[in-house]
Parts: sequence; C-alpha cells; structure tokens
Amino acid sequence: MIQRSIDIGISELKAKIIGMAGYLEEAVKDSTLAWRNRSREMIDRVNQIEERVNREHVEVDAACLKLLATQQPLATDLRFILSVVKINTDIERMADQAVNIARNTEYYLKHPAFSDLNDLVSMSDRVRLSVRQAIDSFLNEDVQLARAVMEADDKVDELKDKVFHDVLAHMKKTPEDIEQGLNVILIARNLERIGDHATNIAEDVIFTVSGKDIRHTQMRKKGTEIDEK
Repeated sequence: MIQRSIDIGISELKAKIIGMAGYLEEAVKDSTLAWRNRSREMIDRVNQIEERVNREHVEVDAACLKLLATQQPLATDLRFILSVVKINTDIERMADQAVNIARNTEYYLKHPAFSDLNDLVSMSDRVRLSVRQAIDSFLNEDVQLARAVMEADDKVDELKDKVFHDVLAHMKKTPEDIEQGLNVILIARNLERIGDHATNIAEDVIFTVSGKDIRHTQMRKKGTEIDEK
C-alpha cells in the first residue's frame, strides 16, 4: 500500500507531541518534587525543561501550518491537525504552570515546611496521572480514557478547595504563617490549572475521534455516550 504524504506528516506530528509530553511530564514531576523535597535543584530543572517545551511548541505549530497549507486535509485528518494545534498550546501552558509552581517554591523554601500537605500531595499525584492519561488517550485515540481524565478533574477541584479551606483556617489561627500559606495556595492553584489543561486535551481527543465538540455541553458534564467514527 502506498503511504500518503499526509500520513507521514501526521506521524511526525505524533512524534513531536510525544517528545513534548515527555518534557512536560518531567516538568510537572520536578516542580512537585521541588516543594515536596525542598529541592532547589528541581527548580532549576523545571526552568530548563520549559525552554525545551517552548522550542517544540513553535516547531509543532509550524508543522501543523505546513500540513494545512500543502495537504489540504479533510475529515479525520483535518480534525487531528486542528486538535494538535490546541493540544500543543495546552502542553506549553502546562509547562508554564509548572514554572509558576517552581517560582512559588522558591518563596516556599525561605520558610519552614508547612504543617500538613497531604491533600496537596494527593492533588499533585492526581494531576500528574491526568496529564499522562490525557496524552495517552490522544496518542491511542482512546475516548474512554479521555472520559476518565475529565471525570478525575472533579476530584482535583475538590482537593484544591479543601487545600484552600484548610490553609486559610490555619492562617487565621497562625498569622505568622500567612506568607507560607499563600505559597501553598498558589501551588495548589497552578496544579488545578494543569489539570484543567489535561481536561482540554481529553475534550480534543473526543473531537478528533468522533467529530463531536463537547465543550460547554451537557455531554461533557454527564458523560453522554459518544459514537466513535
């Protein structure tokens, strides 16, 4: 069977996204280890990784534009390329959020460790899993896994709310910990945003596979069955 030139371009796009996703996973992991282990080395690593992601981000956008201009893709191919454009942006923004966590950690390390970070640890673990699953769902065109990512986002939001509530209560009782408490809140907020971007990717997977745009719809909220095409 003769391979279409657009198939070669799509395979190259997938390879680039896999590379970016690998960098991203490292950035999210290292940003988490930075505050969990109070490691300045991990902060530096996150900043270095983000530079790589930024370079890949530009290259992927250029490759998508080239395919759109030279191959005039239709149907599934067009949906795939459009989804890559959006996923590429989500990955770049997740890397930015990892850098934000690293920067918050720089301030966090100037103070004694916060007393109870169990919920923040759980939140971080769930977000890291969602990032991996979102990318896997895209590469494997796995709608069921994409759905799992979207459902997991609710638990991430619950954990973020609990972290906010508990930290604010602690700061009221212990005013001298206000600055450190704000650092913890900002870390949780950035983790939540990473989870949101993973959910965006999951929505794009469903669009790529089925052609259905479920953003801002009841299908997204209720898990309505989606016919794959």
